Amino acid sequence: MNTMVMPLGIDFFEKIRREGYYYVDKTGLISELLGKKFEVSLITRPRRFGKTVAMAMLASFFDISRDSREIFDGLEIAKEKELCSRWQNQWPVIFLTLKEIDDLRFESAKVKLGICMSDLYKWHTYLLESTKISDDDKIAFRRIESRQANDEEVQNALYNLMRMMHAHFGKQVIMLMDEYDVPLAKANENGFYGEMLNIVKGLMNKTLKTNPFLKFAVITGCLRIAKESIFTGTNNFVSDTISGERFNEYFGFTENEVTKLLKETGFEEHAEEVKQWYDGYHFGTVDIYCPWDVLNHVNALQDAPWTSPRNYWEDTSHNGILHTFIELANGGRRPDLDVNEKFETLLAGGYIEEAIEENLTYDTVYSSESNLWSLLYLTGYLTQAELPEGVRPEGGKLFLRIPNEEVKIIFRKTVVAWFNERMATIDRSELFDALWQGDDSKATDIISDILFDTISYHDYKEDFYHAFIAGIFTGAGYIVKSKREQGYGRADISVKDRRNRRVMIIEAKHTDSERRLEAACREAVEQIGERRYAEEFEKGYRSVISYGIAFFNKQCLVKKFHEVVKK
Repeated sequence: MNTMVMPLGIDFFEKIRREGYYYVDKTGLISELLGKKFEVSLITRPRRFGKTVAMAMLASFFDISRDSREIFDGLEIAKEKELCSRWQNQWPVIFLTLKEIDDLRFESAKVKLGICMSDLYKWHTYLLESTKISDDDKIAFRRIESRQANDEEVQNALYNLMRMMHAHFGKQVIMLMDEYDVPLAKANENGFYGEMLNIVKGLMNKTLKTNPFLKFAVITGCLRIAKESIFTGTNNFVSDTISGERFNEYFGFTENEVTKLLKETGFEEHAEEVKQWYDGYHFGTVDIYCPWDVLNHVNALQDAPWTSPRNYWEDTSHNGILHTFIELANGGRRPDLDVNEKFETLLAGGYIEEAIEENLTYDTVYSSESNLWSLLYLTGYLTQAELPEGVRPEGGKLFLRIPNEEVKIIFRKTVVAWFNERMATIDRSELFDALWQGDDSKATDIISDILFDTISYHDYKEDFYHAFIAGIFTGAGYIVKSKREQGYGRADISVKDRRNRRVMIIEAKHTDSERRLEAACREAVEQIGERRYAEEFEKGYRSVISYGIAFFNKQCLVKKFHEVVKK
């Protein structure tokens, strides 16, 4: 077994190469990029699929101010001698990332953008010594560098820097901009989308539109913002999304790359679990693993070989997208959204057929159901499903599914969190009264109604229903315990009403058919009696009431077992 140092949280290509971190060779991107003569290439991929490392790699390769031959030795691109002689370290490069501009307020976002431009200019202070740069330009340069520039100067900063670099080197400039849409996503969340859009448009328009100093530009992000909204007038423009056929093997890990990594680290026996948890994405026709997850899991295995897979992507992705979607569909604000059955289909491992709109704007993503499904697809929560033989989607639609176990868990947790929040806002007093009074028939009707109006996921079986019942009582002033040791076993749910000195014990069962509801309910109440779940409460509480509840899909049956009442 070989111990490999994983580049977790390290986006700098040169650091990865010089300090011996594990690197999956993606330098073929350079050759493919140069093979297409587009002035502006926009590449959109979900978070944590290697966009920033790829951009840093491009910067290292092209930048005229560096000598990167050593760090590219042994990599695929080094075999292309003629290409390297014409392009490697032969061009001025601007490399800029906007992913840190994620502020809650517009004014602080503007300040952050000014800092970003200042830091960029600090990389190019050699221009202040150049005899080919005018004194006026040097004064303007120092204003940007020292963070004294006004809004207009910041918006023109990229264009003016490019113009100065062109004057100094006598060559056109390659522009690399990473995560261009982060400021827009955050602005939309926090209510200043229009203001931030104007700033980003100002940056883009002058830099990309008929700019004589531009050799070509590569831009990355999560969404392809509609061309008329942000890339107005940009000539020779191409967008490469996860539905296209270009560059797909360069963002994320392929099956062969994951197999090689597991073999080199001695964890080949974990291939199936890695595939189940972190594979499943289909970019164009290429099967892709999430690289962030694979590297994290292999790193964890190296520390503790018995480590089970866990959710790594959840910690870095904005899961509010899912929550907002569910809330819009179920909160009464958007009666036009009827998505619960589709969520259930996805959670059950099936697929849905949806029209995908790839030209989105952040301010309109919640304006239609189609846009919402498109957003989930483009941000990595859904992927294209492999179609059965002879099946074809109609009208430009795609078959979509949840890519893997990791993302399925995010869906489940989001559904549970939404349900618990929703329960806290509705009047449940009629249900509580029915249960405390022993009216199991009325309780059956009310719980069935609630169940019908929520999102279920059948592969959770009893665990889902345990969470469902617990969620009903959560936040209602009761002490709710799940799977707590009681009597001679663990009751599913216990609900304590300390103020009135009463307690409710619930045993839930899941069955595979409607006709077995009665039998499953009987099994539940028999278990309560046989294992004496109620005994520990009979000393301190005036009333102990026990129920068995059986579930089949969205049907339930509630049966009272017995009640102990002390006078």
